Amino acid sequence: MAWQGLAAEFLQVPAVTRAYTAACVLTTAAVQLELLSPFQLYFNPHLVFRKFQVWRLVTNFLFFGPLGFSFFFNMLFVYPACRAGRGREGSFRGRTADFVFMFLFGGVLMTLLGLLGSLFFLGQALVAMLVYVWSRRSPRVRVNFFGLVTFQAPFLPWALMGFSLLLGNSILVDLLGIAVGHIYYFLEDVFPNQPGGKRLLLTPGFLALPPSPRPQDGSPTHGDLCWPLLSMGPSPQKAAPGCPCGRPQLPAPP
Repeated sequence: MAWQGLAAEFLQVPAVTRAYTAACVLTTAAVQLELLSPFQLYFNPHLVFRKFQVWRLVTNFLFFGPLGFSFFFNMLFVYPACRAGRGREGSFRGRTADFVFMFLFGGVLMTLLGLLGSLFFLGQALVAMLVYVWSRRSPRVRVNFFGLVTFQAPFLPWALMGFSLLLGNSILVDLLGIAVGHIYYFLEDVFPNQPGGKRLLLTPGFLALPPSPRPQDGSPTHGDLCWPLLSMGPSPQKAAPGCPCGRPQLPAPP
């Protein structure tokens, strides 16, 4: 049965990716069935801090609009972006706590910056952040964008922003996600490798989670670079030693 195969595939996905994807789908379904209203989900500082509707700090990252093209377009990227970072060659393989911490860091920073721009839903910004971090850590991967043009992975966030602009959407949310993604990438990957630099983003111990199960048959884990409507492959250039994606390896934290 196709549904049974799909369910089995989904259950093998790492827990964090599975939980976030399922939360987005269930939230959208609840709105579509009129069990919830977008007015109950959007980020409103007054309602959060004066009326103590703290769930809005989370739900604004789970709703991408009514069931339609915008929702499916974002899901095409949020699910693979999470998987790519956790896979066989992903930078978060075996680092579930660090992956969760990236979510929390990005969410908190986007919420604070979103106050300045009166942004109500930040899920698209989170997607942009995930794609940006993956693209910077996979600079030699080539992306075939919808069969129209091929370019290196670092251009993918900007291509998505341009596509969003063509659809008539505001690019402010995309820019916010790219900015937060760059801040995370700089603090996690660039600054520690500079003379006198050190890791500033230390994952709290309470976030320690059990590692995701790996397939026993030697098949690739569910984090390989597999994106719907995008075909990817390594560049002919040689990757840096010790890292399949060409990213310099960081020393182990003290």
